Amino acid sequence: MLSNPINSAFDDRLPLYARLRDQLASRIAKGEWAPGDMIPSENRLAEEYGVAVATMRMALKQLSEEGLLERRRGTGTFVKRPAFRADLFRFFHVMDMEGNDQPMIPESRIISCEVTEAPADVLAAFGDPAKSPCIRLERIRLWSGEPLLFEELYLRLPDFNGLEKINFKTSGPLLYPVFLDQFGILISSATDELSFGLATDQSAKYLELPQGSPVAVIQRLARNPIGRVIEFRRAHGRPERFRYRVTLGEQPN
Repeated sequence: MLSNPINSAFDDRLPLYARLRDQLASRIAKGEWAPGDMIPSENRLAEEYGVAVATMRMALKQLSEEGLLERRRGTGTFVKRPAFRADLFRFFHVMDMEGNDQPMIPESRIISCEVTEAPADVLAAFGDPAKSPCIRLERIRLWSGEPLLFEELYLRLPDFNGLEKINFKTSGPLLYPVFLDQFGILISSATDELSFGLATDQSAKYLELPQGSPVAVIQRLARNPIGRVIEFRRAHGRPERFRYRVTLGEQPN
């Protein structure tokens, strides 16, 4: 019997290496391998999952290209530093096909990044009374090859001067490590507000939904350690992938 067969929660319509990528990324997010840890060899992982070494090599290559893993010649493959502090994972929880919550590292694709005038609601969130330019990003996040979130992010200028010149294809799936490494800006807290609304033309396109479909709407204000709002984010998500859960009272030991 295989020690870790392919999880049925990962879409079997996808190529095998893509499903392996998702399952390995989920293990990283759960903390099975900590930042700086060397993961098992591709031969050992291939044996563990019962797949060809070439297939496992493709999955590991994708994770390396996304910045989740780092290959060191003659040594092995390691969970990359510094992008993988555990607190960066607390925002990523998805319900799998069996209804279980699991930490995850979704795929990330930056669609656009440009300097633009900040909308009124963004200026209000930033606490800036006068009109001013900002950085606007559009991003799609995927899990098991399926679109999960369409995001609009607004970032302060001049804090992020030059962000639009970064090659996001090599920066990894998380933006907060980029903010810290490239701009010295630490995101230490965030407030998320969940509501429901209708898909815009843009979010419907990237979420593969009919125009005007109901969507979950998550609005985030992210702050630095002194409480200054650094990021305004609005995300639209497929509603069947979201649920709200709160626990009241004391839990049994």
